[in-house]
Amino acid sequence: MHDIAGIERATLAAMPPEDSEELAGWLVALDHGTVGRAHSAAPLAHAAPEARAVALVEQRYARFGTPAVFRLPEVAAFDALRADLEARGYRPSKTTLVQVARVQDMPLPTDAVVRLSATPAASFGNVFLGEGFDPVDGASRLAILGRARDSAFASIERDGATVAVGSACFSQGWCGIHGMRTLPVQRKQGSAGRILAAFAQEARARGLQQAFLQVEEGNAVARSLYARLGFATAWAYRYWKQA
Repeated sequence: MHDIAGIERATLAAMPPEDSEELAGWLVALDHGTVGRAHSAAPLAHAAPEARAVALVEQRYARFGTPAVFRLPEVAAFDALRADLEARGYRPSKTTLVQVARVQDMPLPTDAVVRLSATPAASFGNVFLGEGFDPVDGASRLAILGRARDSAFASIERDGATVAVGSACFSQGWCGIHGMRTLPVQRKQGSAGRILAAFAQEARARGLQQAFLQVEEGNAVARSLYARLGFATAWAYRYWKQA
């Protein structure tokens, strides 16, 4: 059994919402931004949820002033809840995989092109706001990542410009990897692999043994890279919100 609660808490440590609360076995993230993980409710265990949980979560979102969003794992324990939400007008979207790896199985850097810092440099945002990415979503992600504590922010430069970035948060005994971005014209040059190797080295230095990340199911290129680096799917989830 995977450390579900640890991964969910580590996710919010890396992508801190404006507010959060634990209710009836759910971690409720409250945020006005575009990042789904920062404005959805996720269960802290993959067992059948309490009957009162949905109502409590909906009430909490109503007080915050945003629609309720449930991030449900694709496991049998939630079949009844999914059916109930669908009957009430909720619809699923965006299948995402939570993948885990042993840090000791991840490759270490073979060169020194990755720069790590405790806070995101100004050039870090140039990738999120650069050509090929949604600027509104990019700005929201930058703001949320910037609120994280105990994180490392990685960047790679070519010809004086930042071309690839990523962040890793060290929390709950996990190295949580988020915010991986490479400018479209700079892809297929090994940048993402170098950044992940740098994070593995940092995790080892901190005595951590486990890493996780989240990747959309349809992102075949990223999934292939992560598989080569030792990541395997722990579970899949989808976002449920009212149409």
